[in-house]
Amino acid sequence: MSRLELNPEHTALVAIDLQHGILARPLGPHSAADVLTNSVQLANAVRAKGGLVVWVRVDLAGILHLPADASTAPPKGSPPPPANASELSPELGVQERDVVVTKRQWGAFYGTDLEQHLRRKGIRTVIMSGIATNFGVESTARGAFDRGYELVFAEDAMTSLNAEAHAFVIANIFPRMGRVRSTEEVVKTLQGG
Repeated sequence: MSRLELNPEHTALVAIDLQHGILARPLGPHSAADVLTNSVQLANAVRAKGGLVVWVRVDLAGILHLPADASTAPPKGSPPPPANASELSPELGVQERDVVVTKRQWGAFYGTDLEQHLRRKGIRTVIMSGIATNFGVESTARGAFDRGYELVFAEDAMTSLNAEAHAFVIANIFPRMGRVRSTEEVVKTLQGG
């Protein structure tokens, strides 16, 4: 594994779907609390060195649902999501200079202003965190990869609906797109350690 090097001023944390309606689900292998804690550590380290922090949330009431064999759509007749389901967790400590992006599908690039924010700030490296590893995080990472961004995946700052789905992406997809590291290693690198 190569040594991780980052230019913090040209680095962004893009944290996916750390909101009430997602955090309340059963998750694995990492708990919602651990993912929140690690994402906050990453955000603080990125901000402290002049990088960009982007919190992505999905509009659960407006998310795209298409016919599928294993649809993620709620069953017909289900009540709408609670009013706060699409709100970011207050534990994130979103700051005024942070960017909040709202998406209506798994990936955070299509139909949003995410790329515009990254380009205007001269971002070249994207650190990924969030939920779910194999849905929103992977979809957004693929969009970033296709656009030429270098990627760093904070493995313990993301999780999925089950440990097996998370492990598959971490072992088989993300290492081909970027560098998979722990939150501690990413923070240490950002701090110049």
